Amino acid sequence: MKDYYQILGVSRSASSDEIKQAYRKLAHKHHPDKGGDEKKFKEINEAYQTLSDQEKKSQYDNFGRAFEGGAGQGFNGWDFGSMWGNRGGGGDFEFDLGDLGIGEIFEEMFGFGPSQRRKKDLKKGKNIEIAIEIPLEDVLRGREREISLQKSILCSRCQGVGAEPGSTVKECFSCRGSGQVQQIRRTPIGSFTQVTTCPECRGEGFKPEKPCNVCKGEGRIKGKDDIKIFIPAGVDSNQVIKVEGKGEAGRRGGKPGDLYVRIYVKKHPVFERKGDDLYVSMPISFPQAVLGDEIEVPTLAGTKILLKVSAGTESGKVLKISQKGVPRFSETGRGDMFVELKVKTPKKVTKKQKELLEELKREGF
Repeated sequence: MKDYYQILGVSRSASSDEIKQAYRKLAHKHHPDKGGDEKKFKEINEAYQTLSDQEKKSQYDNFGRAFEGGAGQGFNGWDFGSMWGNRGGGGDFEFDLGDLGIGEIFEEMFGFGPSQRRKKDLKKGKNIEIAIEIPLEDVLRGREREISLQKSILCSRCQGVGAEPGSTVKECFSCRGSGQVQQIRRTPIGSFTQVTTCPECRGEGFKPEKPCNVCKGEGRIKGKDDIKIFIPAGVDSNQVIKVEGKGEAGRRGGKPGDLYVRIYVKKHPVFERKGDDLYVSMPISFPQAVLGDEIEVPTLAGTKILLKVSAGTESGKVLKISQKGVPRFSETGRGDMFVELKVKTPKKVTKKQKELLEELKREGF
């Protein structure tokens, strides 16, 4: 069996920071993009994924070596047949597999109770993810926006309990409140007790004495929910805002899910956004470029700024206006605005303008 501590080169008493530092060092060294061994890199990543998670690390520390040993044996050479009473061979033996994965089987055997963990989540409502589009101007300041969603909402008649008003919620008769029922199955190699979710209460352990007439005992119904979302200043495309408790309603008073709002910022016809900075292109005339001038530059907020154009300015020159960009997300300050000056060439000129240009040409201008 792989020794994750040995793979990362740390001791079993290593702290989370020491594990992280060891992982970063080894990942950098063995990364395939840098000529490293891909197999070694995957092994390092596998070790870190286990040891960096406290729950996985605890299970690994307790049972990590449990799968070593010869064929036909359990952990560290223990004989499962002996453990479960099949000492002489040939007789039936029983053990409880349930509907669990191998890790959960060991948890169940040693009393960690994953069924309780699953039972807690049975009533929880689902998370919802939506996407909304906002104009670039909206990122200048935090704004509140209201949206309407069709989703599972709390039943107003039973207030989410699932029972008719005046009736009670009782322990499930089939599973006696455990949320699980057992089935014994006989096979050529022995009898297996399989634990499955109780079909009567759907694993909750309790049932309404008289189900609500509106939600039919669910504690929730389909309906419209108007939700107010605060969009912070400086938000950018693909950022996700989490709104706790605004997902699907939980079943029979269970905890609601969360709402995740993915933001998309519309392209602006005048300004281009790059991070927290704004870019705008401003046309100037040939005389303005030669002689210099003051021009009005628009801002995203709708105001205008006077910008000095120096004499002899060439087309394509970029001028910076500090603190006129986008507010920095969750930070103080703002980005900058960059103005690119483009000298425009007129396609048509008057007779007088043509004469003046001809005169300038003769003067060698």
